[in-house]
Amino acid sequence: MNLPARPAARPANPNFSSGPCAKRPGWSPEALKDAALGRSHRSSLGKAKLQEVLDRTRDVLGVPDDYRIGIVAASDTGAVEMALWSLLGERGVDVFQWESFGLGWAADVTKQLKLDDVRVFEAGYGELPDMSQADFSRDVVFTWNGTTSGVRVPDGDWIADDREGLTICDATSAVFAMDLPWTKLDVATYSWQKVMGGEAQHGVLIISPRAAERLETYTPPWPLPKIFRLTSGGKLSEGVFEGATINTPSMLVVEDALDGLKWAESIGGLETLINRSETNLGVLARWVENSPLVEFLAADPAVRSCTSVCLNITAPWFLGLSEDGRAKAAKRIGALLEDEGAAHDIDAYRDAPAGLRIWAGATIEASDLEALTQWIDWAIGVAETEFTVPA
Repeated sequence: MNLPARPAARPANPNFSSGPCAKRPGWSPEALKDAALGRSHRSSLGKAKLQEVLDRTRDVLGVPDDYRIGIVAASDTGAVEMALWSLLGERGVDVFQWESFGLGWAADVTKQLKLDDVRVFEAGYGELPDMSQADFSRDVVFTWNGTTSGVRVPDGDWIADDREGLTICDATSAVFAMDLPWTKLDVATYSWQKVMGGEAQHGVLIISPRAAERLETYTPPWPLPKIFRLTSGGKLSEGVFEGATINTPSMLVVEDALDGLKWAESIGGLETLINRSETNLGVLARWVENSPLVEFLAADPAVRSCTSVCLNITAPWFLGLSEDGRAKAAKRIGALLEDEGAAHDIDAYRDAPAGLRIWAGATIEASDLEALTQWIDWAIGVAETEFTVPA
């Protein structure tokens, strides 16, 4: 069997990881030259930079004025855990899960917090649960975009405006790439390394007035670690939402977050970020539509993510392999792309079906995705010669 010819052009930026995501176009370390290094985050300079991040975040995302935005420890995971441990327990909880992170939040609610009145609604990889089953007299926990399954909530129409409970949304691979209905979300969390390509470590916690009221009127029955505490003496710790982070932030990372926000503003703000992500999904959709080698893990276009795009490999030789063989072949395809400098870190998530996961968020150039599709076709062809026995 002859090897397929290598494509003529490689992606200019082969970084398609789903987190940390690719840096914005044109980024270089020079963007961090004004970082407040060697300075306290509590100095006037440090506080000013943290406040600038909060202000620019509000402006770019269009977060309502009466919502609070805080920078917290431990990435999106820390922000979600802070919300779950601080807010849940006052009433019953509905949890929606359809991929690994939602599964983790469900496990936290049922196995760590050990709440009694919990309903879990689930769907397999590539599908979305029936969100209309949510009871808004209860608290509702869900991810907006399933990073490991490529499935997103299409809109917020299913969320009641007159809800009694809180909506707690892990939005980490959706914010800055999808249109989030803020008035439908009482808690939203994300991390800088998703979508905007910032450096890792910190999470962002956005809470509505209703969530703030819950924090001041309800005390959980379990002890809260210091790093999770959002109140003091029964009052909201406003400093958390004014740049006074609970633990020491990296000012280098703060500077990188600022750079990403300034870039977003320079290209037209949220509308442009969303359009870039949707355009990128379109590039991949046109390729998949005409390819016998791959298909979307999310079969329904209405719930298909425009950031973490997950693909099944449908080449006949691949489908003929055992489950273990498909896992090995998918890893080999990723390794071939890595070795050629055509794509880094596009293996499917470890718990997901064997396949590929391509980040297509706003920091990715459509031209790089165009080039990548040719290289994936090539890599699948090369892998066929290695995993099939000549007749």
